Amino acid sequence: MTQIQEVSLDEIRHLVSERALTGDTMLLNMGPQHPSTHGVLRLLLELDGETVVNCIPDIGFLHTGIEKNMESKTYQKAEVMTDRMDYMNTVGNNFTYCLAVEKLVGLDVPARAQAIRVILAELTRIQSHLVWLGTAALDVAAMSVFLYCFREREQILDIMELVSGQRMMTTYIRPGGVWRDVPVEFEAAVRDFIKIIPKRIDEYEAMLTKNPLFLDRCLGIGVISGEEAINWGLTGATLRASGPDYDLRKYAPYSGYEQYDFEVPTHTDGDVYARYLIRIEEMRQSIRIIEQAMAKIPLGPVRSNNYKFVPPPRSEIGTSMEALIHHFKLWTEGFSAPKGSVYAATESPRGELGCFLEGDGGPKPYRVHFRAPSFDNLQVLPRLSKGHFVADLVAIIGSIDIVLGDIDR
Repeated sequence: MTQIQEVSLDEIRHLVSERALTGDTMLLNMGPQHPSTHGVLRLLLELDGETVVNCIPDIGFLHTGIEKNMESKTYQKAEVMTDRMDYMNTVGNNFTYCLAVEKLVGLDVPARAQAIRVILAELTRIQSHLVWLGTAALDVAAMSVFLYCFREREQILDIMELVSGQRMMTTYIRPGGVWRDVPVEFEAAVRDFIKIIPKRIDEYEAMLTKNPLFLDRCLGIGVISGEEAINWGLTGATLRASGPDYDLRKYAPYSGYEQYDFEVPTHTDGDVYARYLIRIEEMRQSIRIIEQAMAKIPLGPVRSNNYKFVPPPRSEIGTSMEALIHHFKLWTEGFSAPKGSVYAATESPRGELGCFLEGDGGPKPYRVHFRAPSFDNLQVLPRLSKGHFVADLVAIIGSIDIVLGDIDR
């Protein structure tokens, strides 16, 4: 439960209005527990009664030093750290990092691996939106939706476990392809899911889209225009709910996204309700992409045969001395990447997730830095919350869909 505490004037004297210094407004701490259940965030609030005059996000309570830790590991071993950033987009984190590694060393990825990556990335997008929808509804006191959303999310996590052995921290996508080919049960499991999920999305909408209580809590709350959203550097559904149709899958396609037919949902109202509608429609578009990828997933290898960067198949290790040596050297010494820097980006469930990677000629990255969408989107919270009630603040935080592991790296 969120706890509201007093905060000292000296601590934020330079951040608040003159009215706070004269006692006309109240200064309070909200957090650093879990406001809106989206992570360990502290909000410094200046209130005029129940109205928010100023809201200052205070981050860093979850800082893990992931980026610096990655720089002390070889390129392969550093990848496991990416799962721990945005824990609602673990496959997407792996995906972005691997694209950067592949770009740095010039590594090819087989067509079958490309299709598998797309399928799993879109399944991850759906499960992330399901968690968002369930928790955002819970934030405004809609209990049933939360239970239904997590019911469907379990099916996706079962698919992740089927292909990787792990429900969340999969590290399944690897530089040069994926860890191994999908098992024979994979196709049936995915098709079973995409068969039932459209009707389930209809159920969520039946409970919320025209619900007068939900509308009262969301319509006209936390409004931002398209021009302002661009100026603030917003991406993802938070941006598209204000009008711009920027989506990296369309404007800078990767992993073969250019061959899939799908639409980029947009809205012009720019409020909490518009952000809800965008994510609902995005789930439907993800289903379209998965159906197309499943229909034409090619046969063939799932990893590059460039053994300078990719471990050889396990089946060869017992019969080929060369394969055994390559495997041993890659996992003990790693591979050397050339000097230079690259940037690779994907469309995560929260927006543009980018990885800046710099090599110095050795087996460890010289610099790793992520452009995290949650970090950029959180900065607009003071703008969205000003003039609203404290009760609206919880819905606004939920609507921008932040994950603090994505912010505190």
